[in-house]
Amino acid sequence: MKENSRTSSERSPVGPRDSFRTKILVIVGPTASGKTSLALAIAGRIPCELISADSRQVYRMLDIGTAKPSAEELAKVPHHFINLLSPNEHFTAGDFAAQGRKIISEIVKKNALPIIVGGTGLYVQTLVDGIFSGPGMIKELRGELETRIKQGGAEALWQELRRVDPASAEKISPTKTRRIIRALEVFYATGKPISLHHAEQNRAPEFDATFIGLRWLRRVLYERINARVDRMLNEGFLDEVKRLLDAGYDERFKALQTVGYKEAFAYLREELSYANMVEAMKQNTRRYAKRQMTWFRRDERIQWFDVERDEEIAGIAKNVVEMI
Repeated sequence: MKENSRTSSERSPVGPRDSFRTKILVIVGPTASGKTSLALAIAGRIPCELISADSRQVYRMLDIGTAKPSAEELAKVPHHFINLLSPNEHFTAGDFAAQGRKIISEIVKKNALPIIVGGTGLYVQTLVDGIFSGPGMIKELRGELETRIKQGGAEALWQELRRVDPASAEKISPTKTRRIIRALEVFYATGKPISLHHAEQNRAPEFDATFIGLRWLRRVLYERINARVDRMLNEGFLDEVKRLLDAGYDERFKALQTVGYKEAFAYLREELSYANMVEAMKQNTRRYAKRQMTWFRRDERIQWFDVERDEEIAGIAKNVVEMI
């Protein structure tokens, strides 16, 4: 176990705060890296509440496929943004940030430490920074917008931009298709116009955030991902997907355009064999983990702990509590 260390001293459970910024802890890393386990281990040492920065755990009925905390884990410490919405409801990073800041304020009033836990980088960034440095390309959304430009022309999308973000539309010519697509992509991804994001860029940081990341050797992480997929299937993941279908939910809804669920839907439609479904779930989850790490590596604030075994999580928790 290795980490980028800081000098630590005897401190209160939530650490010192300056007059302007609220202290929070952020735990990030790829899927299957042990983020929840670390958060729960920390919760056993200090007063805290957990805020799930996972864009899918917010939905009800998506339990096994999103690796939600168990009922026992949820009972150990207060969790937020778990099981709030139905799968057909729309929820953006902007929604998460606005609601999350209110929840952080309530947690701090209890003299507890807010801990943000999750692998959805855009959610973490929007909540913690409150500024816009640009979400990465969102493949499905970008592809949809590009298809619409090809089919209906740039003018129609520029008019759409004019409705949702008139300030940006004034600055972007209807012939600048790439800029139109980017502005709409940001709006639909975050729930806020790109012009508003730019206006907020110079705002002072709202939080005094300590960022912790869990990092595994790629080979070991991929083994963990493969094992997780097998465990999901053994725990009844396909039954979960069938219940969603019976309730009228499928990949028409954004919440279910998600690794694992997409492959399961294809299998139940007999478009994939069982073996091919399992392999596709594992491969696509590994690719997702790679994209997560690409996102998080850009953030120099993250102090990475290299993990080799699950048993090291308790020691990391102790070190993190000493740091904060």
